[in-house]
Amino acid sequence: MGFKRTFAGFCAAAALLACGGAAQPATDVVSLPSQTRGAGGDDSIAFAPSTGKDEQTAAVPILHSDPTWGARTALVTIVEFADFQCPYCAKAADTIEHLRKEYSQHDLRLVYKHEPLPFHPEAKPCAEAAETVHALGGNAAFWTFYDLAFHDQRNLGMPSYEAWAQQSGVSVGAFRDAMRSHRFESKVDDDNDLAKLLGVSGAPGFFVNGIRIAGAQPIEKFRAAIDAELAASKEKLAKGVAAEDLYMVAAKENYRKEEDQDDEPDSKTVWKVALGTSAQLGSKTALVTIVEFSDFQCPYCKRVQPTLQQVKSAYGADVRLVFKHMPLPFHPRAEPAAELALEARAEKGDTGFWSAHDKLFDAQPKLEDADLDRVATELHLDLAKVHAAITAKKYAATIQTDQDQGDDIQANGTPHFFIDGRRVVGAVGFDKFKTIIDEELVKARALVAAGTKPENVYDELTKNGQTPPPPAQKTIVLSGAAAMKGVASAQVTIVELSDFQCPFCKRAEDTLADVLKAYPTKVKLVWRHFPLRTMHAQAELAAEAGVEAFKQKGNDGFWKLHDALYAHQSDPDGLERAQIEGYAQKIGLDMSKLRTALDTGHNAGVVDADVKSGEDAGLTGAPAFFIGTGAATGSWTAYYISGAQPLAKFRKVIDLSLGAHP
Repeated sequence: MGFKRTFAGFCAAAALLACGGAAQPATDVVSLPSQTRGAGGDDSIAFAPSTGKDEQTAAVPILHSDPTWGARTALVTIVEFADFQCPYCAKAADTIEHLRKEYSQHDLRLVYKHEPLPFHPEAKPCAEAAETVHALGGNAAFWTFYDLAFHDQRNLGMPSYEAWAQQSGVSVGAFRDAMRSHRFESKVDDDNDLAKLLGVSGAPGFFVNGIRIAGAQPIEKFRAAIDAELAASKEKLAKGVAAEDLYMVAAKENYRKEEDQDDEPDSKTVWKVALGTSAQLGSKTALVTIVEFSDFQCPYCKRVQPTLQQVKSAYGADVRLVFKHMPLPFHPRAEPAAELALEARAEKGDTGFWSAHDKLFDAQPKLEDADLDRVATELHLDLAKVHAAITAKKYAATIQTDQDQGDDIQANGTPHFFIDGRRVVGAVGFDKFKTIIDEELVKARALVAAGTKPENVYDELTKNGQTPPPPAQKTIVLSGAAAMKGVASAQVTIVELSDFQCPFCKRAEDTLADVLKAYPTKVKLVWRHFPLRTMHAQAELAAEAGVEAFKQKGNDGFWKLHDALYAHQSDPDGLERAQIEGYAQKIGLDMSKLRTALDTGHNAGVVDADVKSGEDAGLTGAPAFFIGTGAATGSWTAYYISGAQPLAKFRKVIDLSLGAHP
C-alpha cells in the first residue's frame, strides 16, 4: 500500500517552511527513468567508488548520476529534492551547509535531486545549469554551484549561471554548448518525475535513510533523525549487514514504516488563535470558526477558494471564516493587493473586504497596478485613497500583526487554516474540512446545550489551546572590545557571530540593516568573529583583517571593510589576500601594520576568543545572534536566533526585550 495523502499544495509549507506543489499519487513500485549520464569526476568531496550495488532499486532511488557529497558506504544518506528559486530551499541549504560541517563523510552522505516548481520560472533553467556543472566538473563543482545559487537567489539567470560555472571550475565554453542543446534537461525531468512518484508534495523535501522530512525544518529535527539512524546503522553492521547495503536496507525499512501514515500536519492539537479585529464572513454566533492565513498572489490560496465556497454552502450559518493576511516575501504583488483589500474594508466594511477578496483572487495572476486599479474601480472605491494606501503602505501595521501572529503559531505559509484552533495546511479538499467541521459541530452543540452562548463557543473551545513557546535563550561569555553599529546607549544589543565567507551571513546583513532602520535609537549591533574554519578556508584571514581594521580605525574602519568583504564575497578571488589588502588600502588602513598582522597572525587570538565564546555557547554554524538587554559582556543570557531569519523573527525578540526594559 502506498502513502495515504490528500492534496495539500501551498505556496510555503507553513510550519514546514516549504514552497508547495500538488501532491501526486504514490505507487508501490517506482519505475525509474533511464539514467541520462555518468557521474562527474572525482574530487575532494566525491563519494566513494561504487561497489557495484545498484541503488536505483532502493525505496528512495539513487542514481550514479546524482550529485553526491559523502561516502557511498556512509551510515546515513539524505536525499534532497529542491528548487533553486524556492526561498525555503535556500533556508534548507543553510541547514545542509551546517550538516556538512558537523558530520563526517563516512557518517553522512547527501544526494541532490531536482524538483523545479512550475511557478518559479528560473527554477528549471538553474537546475539544468547545475546538472551541466556536475557533468563537466563533478561533485565538488556541483556543490560550489549549489552554494552560490542559493546564496544569490535574487540574481538567477544565464549571466549568473555562467559566472557560477566558472567559479566552480568549469569551462564556460563547454557549459554554454551544453546549455544551448539542453543536454542535461532530461536528468532534471527524471528527478522531477521521481519526486511525483514518491509523493513529494513541495520543495524542499528530504528522505533521511528513507524517513520523510518535509520542508525547511529546524536543524534539530535533522540532527535527531541522523543521530537515530547512525545508531540504527551501527546495529545493522553489528548484525552482519554489509556497509554497501546499509542504505538499501534502511530506506526499505523506514519508507515502509511511513506507508500507513498520513503525510500531513497534526490536526488534533488545538491552538489558541486570537481573532482580533480581522475581517469575518459569517455570524459571530456561528458554531465553527475557520481562521485562514492567506496571500492574494499565492496560486494555492486561489485554488482553495471553491472549496471554501463549498464549505459555506454546505454549512451556512454554522460556519464563519476569519481572514488573516500573510503576503509571502517572494510574491511582490501580494502586499499591494492586501493594502487594496484593507482599504476596501475601511471604505465599505467587511462586505467591501470580501468583495475585494473575491475579485483579487479572480484577477490572479494579474495583480499589477493597472489590474488593481480595475478591481478598485469595479468596487467603486476612492481610487486616490487606494493609490495612497498602496504607496504609503497604510495598513502595513495590520498586515504585520497578522504575519507576526502566523509566525507565533507556526503558520509560515499559505493557505493555512485553523478550524476551531485545529491546523489544516494547504489547498486540501472539501472532505478534509468536512471531517474536522463535523467533529467541531458536535462539541459546539454540546456546549450550547449546556448553556454556553453561541457567540462564546469559539472562545470556550480554544481557551486552553496551545500558545507559542517562548523564544529560545542561550548564555554566552564575551570579553574584549568589539565593533559596534548604532546608538551606544540603545536598550537592546544584538551580538552577531558571523563569517565573512558564509553566504547566509551575507544574506542576514540586509535584515540587520532593516532592524537598525526600524529601531534607530533602541537597538545596537555588536560584531563577533565566528569563521567556520573547516568549511571556509578564506574566512580566517578576512576575520583577522577585520580585527586590524577595528584596531586602526575603530567602528568606522571595521564596518567599511566589513561591507567590502561581503560585497565581493562571491567574486572568484574576492576574499584572497591581495583583494583584502586592496579593500583595506581604499579605506585608509596603515598597510604596513596590516601586512605585519596578517603575516604573523597577530590578531588570531582575538578571533580565537570569539570562536571559543560561540563554541562554548553550543554554536555549530553561522550566522548566530544573541539579543537582549544589559551589558553584553561577561556571562550574558539573551534570546537566541540561529541563521539568516526574516525580520519578523528579530522584531519579536527585540519587542520582548523592550517590553521587559522599556
